[in-house]
Amino acid sequence: MNISGKGIKCGVIGVGYLGQHHARIYSELDGCEIVGVHDTDEVRCRQIAERFGCAPYSSAEELSSACDAVSVVVPTDRHRDAALTALRQGCHLLIEKPICSSLEEAEEIVAAARDAGCVVQVGHVEHFNPVMGFLEDVVKNPLYITADRIAPYNRRGTEVGVVLDLMIHDIGIVMELVKSAVERVDSVGVTVVSKTEDIANARIQFENGCVANINASRMSDKKIREIRVFQPTAYLSLDFMNQRGHVMRKGMLSIKKEEIPIEKSEPLRVELASFLDCVARIGEPKVDAEFGKSALEVAIRITEQIAEQQAKYAGKG
Repeated sequence: MNISGKGIKCGVIGVGYLGQHHARIYSELDGCEIVGVHDTDEVRCRQIAERFGCAPYSSAEELSSACDAVSVVVPTDRHRDAALTALRQGCHLLIEKPICSSLEEAEEIVAAARDAGCVVQVGHVEHFNPVMGFLEDVVKNPLYITADRIAPYNRRGTEVGVVLDLMIHDIGIVMELVKSAVERVDSVGVTVVSKTEDIANARIQFENGCVANINASRMSDKKIREIRVFQPTAYLSLDFMNQRGHVMRKGMLSIKKEEIPIEKSEPLRVELASFLDCVARIGEPKVDAEFGKSALEVAIRITEQIAEQQAKYAGKG
């Protein structure tokens, strides 16, 4: 890697709704230079390049060859191809979640990164939310966790089901907080308008006895991003979207409610800054490819259970 006087040379592959924010933040962060962007929509590519003062590139390969690091923000079913293209050019990667569509593809990315000596960070952005920072500090022995991630229907992201689209955020959060192997998964799901599940529930039991109940839906009229954690001496209720919450602590004679003083921030900005720091140091990302693959493995177990259930009851009145 040959870092210029302006810092790490960055690019973005895929500048749709989320990718444009990657480009915006790279254009604002110190220590990096946004070189260019690539998108299959040529008009969109030129518009975003002009907006953030960089060049539009006609291919992911050309962009990667000009960069030290790129964000891969294309649809999930195209993650593998974009990632391997960039890694072949020796580019460090931030791949939006989930890491890809299958464990086989994830293995390919992990192997290619190892061969290239490149950093791969997976975009589980909630791990950089200040709410998660608070949880990581205070959650010591979780016994029961509930998480709800609900959103209105949006065609963006429907190349995969709601488990890989939304629930995977909370799968990653719960896995990080519990820090125990998954023992059992029980799932249900419903297809409403897309080809895969649009509503899903998963009950995950861990080897240490903790149980997590996770709900995800993209068929709501409102957005909810909430988590509740029960441990022996406290109950925590936090809102990832509004970055606020409270804790109920057990005292000698009563239960005391305390509001949590959370300093708000833009998680994506924190995530990209952390990624660039890892690239500069060739350090280990907070959310690396192995973690992304582990979260994907649980998500795939859930989607497979839902598909089996749907096939079993198809046609039954």
